[in-house]
Formats: sequence, C-alpha cells, structure tokens
Amino acid sequence: MKLGTSRWLVPGMFVAALLAGCAIGPDYKRPPVAEPPTFRGQATTEAASLADLPWWEVFQDTNLKNLITEALGNNYDVRIAAARVQEARAQFVVSRSDLYPSLDYSAGVSRANLTAGVAGGPGAQAAATSNFYYGTLTMSWELDIWGRIRRSNEAARANLLATEDGRRGVWLTLVSDLAQAYFELLALDVRLQIARDSTDAYQSTYNVFDDRLRMGVASKLETARAEGALGAAQATIPEIESDIVAKENQISILLGRSPMPIPRGLPMYAQAVVPTVPAGLPSALLERRPDLRQAEQQLVGANARIGVAKAEFFPKLNLTALFGTASPEVSALTGGSATIWAVAGMLSGPLLHARRTLRTYRASVAQWEQAKLQYEQAVLTALREVSDALSLLVKLNEAERGQERSVKALEQAVGYATDRYRNGFASYFEVLEAQQQLYPAQNTLAQIRRDRLLAYVQLYKALGGGWSLADAEWNDQTNGSGR
Repeated sequence: MKLGTSRWLVPGMFVAALLAGCAIGPDYKRPPVAEPPTFRGQATTEAASLADLPWWEVFQDTNLKNLITEALGNNYDVRIAAARVQEARAQFVVSRSDLYPSLDYSAGVSRANLTAGVAGGPGAQAAATSNFYYGTLTMSWELDIWGRIRRSNEAARANLLATEDGRRGVWLTLVSDLAQAYFELLALDVRLQIARDSTDAYQSTYNVFDDRLRMGVASKLETARAEGALGAAQATIPEIESDIVAKENQISILLGRSPMPIPRGLPMYAQAVVPTVPAGLPSALLERRPDLRQAEQQLVGANARIGVAKAEFFPKLNLTALFGTASPEVSALTGGSATIWAVAGMLSGPLLHARRTLRTYRASVAQWEQAKLQYEQAVLTALREVSDALSLLVKLNEAERGQERSVKALEQAVGYATDRYRNGFASYFEVLEAQQQLYPAQNTLAQIRRDRLLAYVQLYKALGGGWSLADAEWNDQTNGSGR
C-alpha cells in the first residue's frame, strides 16, 4: 500500500508542478490614455520638469525648509501613512506564505472507560479505564495549479505598491500644503501692515479735519467721511490678526504640535517667483505623480483579483501528510512503540454553489472596470491641474505688472494731492479720496503676489514634485539635501 501511494503521488506532483507554470486570468496591460504632446498653457515642449527638483531647491526660504523638515518627521498623516505601508507589507508576506507547505503540530492526552457486556447480566466484565497519549506533525500544501494563489500574491503586491505610492502622495501633499499655508501667512502679514499704515494715515487725516472743523474751516461732511474711513481701517486690523492666529494654528497642526506662533523668514515680496517654469512631457506625468501610480497599482490589483475569482471555477488539489506516535504511556512516546503516518491527496471544487462563484467572478470584473475608469479619470484630472497652474502663473504675472503700475500711480496721486493741499490749491478731501483708492489697490497687489506663490506650489504638486527622491531622502531631508 505504501509503495502504491508513492507511485501515485510522485507523478501527480510532477504534473501539478507543470500546470503551476501558468496562471489563469488576464495579464495586466496599462490601458491607453490620452496624452497630448504638450500641456495646455505650456509655451514649449521640454523634457526637463520642475518636478525633477527636490523641494528644498524649489523653496528658498530657510524658515520654510525647517518647517517642512519638521512636518515630514512629526505630521500625523505621515505617520499614519507609514503604518499603512507596514500593514500592507505584512499582508503581502502573509499572502506569499500560501505558496508553501504549512507544518503544524498537535499533542494530546485522553482517559477513557470501556465496559464490555450489559451491567449485571451474564458475561458482564469489570470496567476498564485507560490513558492514551499522542503527538503528531501534519504537513498540508495546496498545489497552485491554476494560479489562484499567485494571482492573490499579485494583488497583495499591487496593494503594497499602491500604499507606498499613497505615502509618497501624503509627503508631497504635506509639503505643498505647508508651503501654501506659509505663503498665505506672509500675505496676511502684508495685509496687516497695509491696514496699520492706512489706519495711521486716516488717523492723521481725521485729526486735521477735526481741528479744522473746530476752527470753522472744514465742513462736517469732510470730517464725517474722514472718521468713517478711519473706523473702517481700524476694524480690519483685529480681523486680520485673528486670521493670522488661525493660519499659525493650521501650520502648527501640520507640524504635529500644539498651536503656537510660527517664525517667518523672507517677506512675501522677497520670495522668488518666476513667470514660467518647465513642466516636462505629459507622458512622463504617469510616472511622476504618486496618485496616478497609486491608481494604476489599484488597477493592477483589481486585474489580478479577476484571476483569483476565475480560478474558483476549477478544482483545488491539496496534499497532506501526517507523522506521529501514540502510546498508553508517556514514557513510550519516544520509544516508537506506536508510529502513526498517513499521506493523502484531496481534490475539491464547486458544484452546487457554482452560481455564487459566477457572480463573484462578474463582480471582480466590474470592480476592475471601476478601477480602470477611475485611473483614466485621474489622468485627465492631472492634466487639467497642470494646465490650470501653468496658465495661472502666466496670467498672474501679467496681472501683477498691471497692478504694480496702478499702485505706483495711486501713490503718486496721494503725493500730488498732499502737495496741492499744502499749497492751498485743493481741499484735504482730495487727499482722503486718493488714500481710499490707494490702500485697496495695495491689498489687491498683495493678493496677486500671494496667488502667484500659491500657483507655483500647486504646479509643483500637480507635476508630482520630488518624484525621483528615494524614501530615505524624504525621511532624512537634512542629510539628503546637503543643507
């Protein structure tokens, strides 16, 4: 019997190994997506891209660099993303273990009572109580004939890669969010200074009109308008100060610490902004943006799960082997008094629940279709985001030049009105009117410069900035950047 079993098992395992070389289900192919030769709003076609630069070369403010370094080490979203990667890595190792045989052990003891015959009747015997000890090793192995386990491993690996790309997306999002919040904070500082300057100017104007009113020279209308302008300017100061505190608190949360004041570096108008930056080729965006790579890996996983579902239509072949020993005495377990061994092969497959298997397969195909459409949509969204940022940079550069011209002219108008008033050629009402036009124009200029800085940050994120950085460079920026 033992010889016959061996003759059956060896050829069976050989045939199974041959069949295991192929896995049913579709092999992954990247779906075709629309890739224009250039981004809309891109002046020329260039292979180089802003995304090729590490963030510490894109942002030149030392204080901002220090804040980003701190955030990458302490931010809670970053730490959560790292934990997700560890989870996915562990799940991948678990899935790979299904490819190999499993070895289990068992040991036990039992005590039984056996009485022969009917109690009190003819031939009755005394009850016999005995002990039974055993220890066994059991090995089981599912031969992956149809590639079900390998497809499952492929899906787990895709999930791991998607999780890693998700973590890189969190890094990039954190860098861009922190830079955006920092530039918004600098813009609030400029607005606060404008509000304070305008308050001082309106205060001087009101004092002049009030004195002239008491002397009977100025009218109540002029004085009332000056006081109204002063009150409006004063009201903006606490509002902007509150916005500054809220923005500092937002940055503190990104840093992973309690709300506190945020140090500033270069003022907003000293921050480097260029009107046009290289965007690179649209086809390279698929490799640069972590969210697109993550979406593609999710598509890879959905494709592999089709093979897993398809393999459920076919029978599974399991091999099991058992070896152990049993004895009525513990001391005899190691003496080989009673050796137990068994070898078995089992073939199992769906029969009455085949309809459920079919529905599961169709569900996996539908999930793949969803992942495919989500990937294609993500590519189009990425192209739009890059185009938006490129166009915004160019147009804001033009808008800033025009607004600078307006502010310069209004500053001259305030000076001319002041000189005319001092020389007695005009009333101070002209000075007030010129001031009321100047300070809103200054605020508009500050908003345009802020929006240019934010567009620069958005373009870096949209292009997948820092895509070539290794994980160690993201995790250890101080050493990696050479600063």
